[in-house]
Parts: sequence; structure tokens; C-alpha cells
Amino acid sequence: MKLFDLKGKRALVTGGTHGLGMAMAEGLAEAGAELIISSTTPEKLEKAIAHYHSKGYTASGYIFDITDEEEAARKVKEINTDHGSIDILVNNAGIIKRELAIDMKVADFRRVIDVDLVGAFIMSQLVVKDMIERGGGKIINICSMMSELGRNSVSAYAAAKGGLKMLTQNLATEWAKYNIQVNGIGPGYFATAQTAPIRVDGNPFNEFIINRTPAARWGDPEDLAGTAVFLASQASQFVNGQVIYVDGGILATIGKPLNEN
Repeated sequence: MKLFDLKGKRALVTGGTHGLGMAMAEGLAEAGAELIISSTTPEKLEKAIAHYHSKGYTASGYIFDITDEEEAARKVKEINTDHGSIDILVNNAGIIKRELAIDMKVADFRRVIDVDLVGAFIMSQLVVKDMIERGGGKIINICSMMSELGRNSVSAYAAAKGGLKMLTQNLATEWAKYNIQVNGIGPGYFATAQTAPIRVDGNPFNEFIINRTPAARWGDPEDLAGTAVFLASQASQFVNGQVIYVDGGILATIGKPLNEN
């Protein structure tokens, strides 16, 4: 089990104040990592840090915008001064704008790309220099099934997550020689507070997800924790440039006819 031990490691999880980001952060903390959480919302961050502390985890919070290169650089420097260099970076912060491409404002499209793709590039670039100096590190980009598939009304999100998949591969290509592993996690459909209103019997989308997923259920946020720990630990030392899809098997199949059990 030493392969999965994260004691003595510092993990920065961007946007790790709720939902899937929090579930992955908790998995890292359970494996022994010290958590550093970023957010743009003070109230959410304060509540999240209190939650982590209530579970006995070592956790600190920092307010900054990952798309603001200068502000992010100042905060990363502050984190390094306060805690030491970052061993694990989880680029989790992201937004989505649901609107048909023909109607979407260019400003909205650019904002999604900026947060979901450019922000991950900025943060990776900021932390990698110390990782190179220390001789290793782990970067985990939170991709999506939309890194592989299109879907109605998410053109900006799909473009960003498709780009994030390729950024993952390219950073792995450039930084593997420094013993830095850059990989991604592609979550499927998960039971979170955000999806609660549609996860009810009789809702067409709820039935679609259950029927479309070979596992025949929504994912539990905790289902992501093991993959996050694996990619953050020595167990994945020769895994690089990969996106692991935690989706209950959706991407493995074209689905089944409605008349099949």
C-alpha cells in the first residue's frame, strides 16, 4: 500500500469546494495528503475548509482566479512560502454554459475556454518549475466525456475539454523527462447537488442516463477518489498522458435498443 501513500505530499485542488472536486480532494486527504484548496468565492471556500477540518484533514484555502496569470502567480508563491512546494496539482476548476452554438455569445464561449482550458495551462505552468527542480510531480487535469463526444448545447465546454485532453498529452510529452506525470480524469454522470433535480423517477434525462450507462446508475462522487489517488501516487509512476474515464462504461458502448433488457 506504500504505492498509494500520499503522506508528506501537498495537493492543490482548484475549485475543490464542492461536488466532484471535493470528493477527489477527500480521497487525496484520506491517503495522507495535505490539502490546499482554491476558489473565487470566499463563502464557499470557508465552508469547504470547515468541512475538511471536521473530517480531521489538514487543509488550507486561497482565494484567486486561475485565469488571472499575475494573481495566480502571486498565490502560488504565497502557497509555496506558507506550506512548501506543491507535489500534486488537480486542475478541477471549471464552468459550463449551456446554450446552442448558434445563439451563444462569443464572450461566453471565450469565458468557458478561459476557465476550463487556459486556467489549467496557467496553473500547470506555474507549479511545474518547482516540480522540475525537485525531480518530479503529478498534474491531474479534470477532463470530461465531452473530451471525446459532442452533445447538444455544450459547444464551448466540449471544445475546452477536448482541448484539455490534448493539453494533457502535450504536457506529458514535454515534462515526462523530468519525472512529472500529467494525466486526466474524465468523469461520467454523477450524483451531485447540481444533478439532484433531474435524478428523480420519471425524469427523461434520469432514465436516459441509467439506460445509457452499462452500470445502470449515476456515479457516486466517491467513485472518483480511487482514480485521483492512483494518479497522484507512486502507483502511476509510468502512466503519462492518459485520460481515465470514470463513467460506468458509457464510452465503451453505443448503447442498447429500447426493447432490450
